[in-house]
Amino acid sequence: MSPVLAPERTILVVEDNAADAALIADALEDSPSAPRLLIARNGHDALARLRDASAGSRPHLLLLDLNLPGFSGLQVLAELKADTELRRIPVLVLTTSKSQDEIDRCYELGAAAVLNKPLRLRDHREMVRAVELFWLGHVRFAEGG
Repeated sequence: MSPVLAPERTILVVEDNAADAALIADALEDSPSAPRLLIARNGHDALARLRDASAGSRPHLLLLDLNLPGFSGLQVLAELKADTELRRIPVLVLTTSKSQDEIDRCYELGAAAVLNKPLRLRDHREMVRAVELFWLGHVRFAEGG
């Protein structure tokens, strides 16, 4: 049985590597859920976008690179989850790190999931499609988040 895809959802991708952001965009390009994709190149930009958006126009899901320059993914996650207006937005952390301490810290701060960035293009595409199927096809989101 195929999932019933929700109306247009918005995903904010917080990724400083343009190639990685393009891989995500490419994987979702012909998606049946047709999510609206926003890209933030750093943590400061991501938080500014989230705080400036009204509750109804905030992204439904964040894909957050852990290793951002300057303001790290952990710092973004901590700020986001400390904000009463933004904490209900699910955050999926994307990383190449194998550090269990970093993974544990992501979950302590409230990440919904930590995903390792695949090295092969096909595997990356499959990961994005799995995220799409689960998060946009099956998950119900909180109102305004």
